[in-house]
Formats: sequence, C-alpha cells, structure tokens
Amino acid sequence: MPENFADRLSGMIADRDTPTCVGLDPVYARLPAAIRRRYEGKPGANPAAEVDAIVEFGRGVIDAVAPLVPVMKINIAFFEVYGGRGIDAYLELVEAAGAAGLLVIGDVKRADIGHSTAAYARGQLAGPRRPDAVTVNPYLGLDGVKPFMDVCREEGKGLFALVQPSNEAAREVQDVRLESGGTLAAHVGRLVNEWAGHESLMGVCGYSALGAVVSPRDVASADSLRSILSRCTFLVPGYGAQGQSAERVAHCFKKDGTGAIVNSSRGVIYAYENERYAALAGAGWQKCVEAACRDFIQDINMVLGGSL
Repeated sequence: MPENFADRLSGMIADRDTPTCVGLDPVYARLPAAIRRRYEGKPGANPAAEVDAIVEFGRGVIDAVAPLVPVMKINIAFFEVYGGRGIDAYLELVEAAGAAGLLVIGDVKRADIGHSTAAYARGQLAGPRRPDAVTVNPYLGLDGVKPFMDVCREEGKGLFALVQPSNEAAREVQDVRLESGGTLAAHVGRLVNEWAGHESLMGVCGYSALGAVVSPRDVASADSLRSILSRCTFLVPGYGAQGQSAERVAHCFKKDGTGAIVNSSRGVIYAYENERYAALAGAGWQKCVEAACRDFIQDINMVLGGSL
C-alpha cells in the first residue's frame, strides 16, 4: 500500500520545520518584466508565448521556494484559460514541483456526481504527472467526494474539501443558521470529519488523507471548525494579500501546533512588486520571492511559538 498522504504531509512539515505552502497563481501581465520582454507580447496578443512565459516563471518560483516550504499549491484556473496548451503547462509544473521535492496540491475545486465525478477524480489525481492532493467541493454530498476518496486510498493521494473558504460572499451560504442552531459550514464540517474517519484514510500521524479548506474569517468560526474537524488537516487560505494575519490563522491549528498548513500566493510570488523587497531586485526577481517566502515562514512559525 502507498504511504498515506497525511503521513507524508506531516513528515514534510517536520522536515522543513514549517507548516507553510506557496500558491502559484500566475498571471502573465504580472510576470517580471525580464521574462515578458523575452516573449515580446502584450497580454492576450500571443497566448502560446504567454504560456511559455508562465512556465518559465513557475519554474523560477519553484527553484526559489522548494528548499524552504513543504508544499506548493498550483491553481489550475490560471492554466485552463489557455486551453490544452495551458493544461500541459499545469501538468509540467506539477511534475517540476514534485521533482524539486515539494508536495503538490492541485487547486481544482471539482464537484459533480456519478460517472462525472469518478472521471474528475481519476483525471485530476490518478497516474503520473498528477498532484499529490486536490481541492474538492463537498456541497454535493458524499456522492461528489467518494470517487476522489477511492483514488486516495489506491494511490496514497490527498483531498482538501471546501468548508469555509476566504471570500466574504461565501457567508451568504455557509453562515446560514440551521434549525439545530449551527451554521451550514459547521454541518458540512461534521460530514467531512465523519468521511475522513474511514480507517483506510487515517494516517499514523492521527490525521486523515481527507483535509479541509478553512479560512479563519473570524476567530469564533475558526475555533469552532477546528474543534469539529478533529481528524482533518486544514489548508488555510487568506493569509497576506487577502488580509488575514498570522495571529488569526493560528486559530486553525491545534494547541500542539499541528493540524494546518497556511498558504500564501500573491504575497510571495509577486514579491518583486513590493517596495519592501526592492533592494533585492538587482539580484533578480527570484531573490525577492525567496526573501518574501522566508518572511512568510518566520511570521507563521513565530505565532506558533516553536510548537512544531
């Protein structure tokens, strides 16, 4: 049997001594000027060249952060916009990140039922050049998640089910109060934690290969969901560019400093746009990315108080 994903993740966090993840959400117009000049095009003018530029940028980000963090999250949306060539680029960078020693989460947010979700599960997770884990939407119930869970069992892969993402508009759905008195998000959290408890998904580390996407939009909901989802590692969005502080995301961890991995995307990969790192720009844009990644790690580790 392949090693459980939660155990692999736990081991990588321990090896790198940080529960952090860098997200790759590449937009051509924001790539370093040095890269865009090589591909000589205005945004949208030459899609094939844009994809090549994005791959070069993605490989540069991987080189800068792979020695520092255990995980990279790659958002497929920024590749799907380019059609088949973009999907090839996504898979190329998934493979490159894995070869660099990173665990890779494909941010795909798939949701369907029946044969459709079974096809999504195999297409996104099974076989070579696929990520170690993906994000899924559990709001279609177990039918929408079980085929992904089956692939996880077979191949040692992982899942992160959306429970409380970072966008404010999600409150319109997830904060609805049920007759029981709890919120819809809390109800979905209980379901996800129940599914996560299947013995074939539980790792020796005490966590399941089925985790949850939970943003600490407020302290009360973060604390509540942390209690409800006792078997699940949280993938925590919202830090940095989306306004969440390290102090806030600390509520997504258990008291022993385990149970979560915090993602930062734009605040790291576009660090060369930030005046804070301007002095490093002469050494190349990757130095800015590396410095921002180190600051991100220090910020998260500091609030956890060395409990890892």
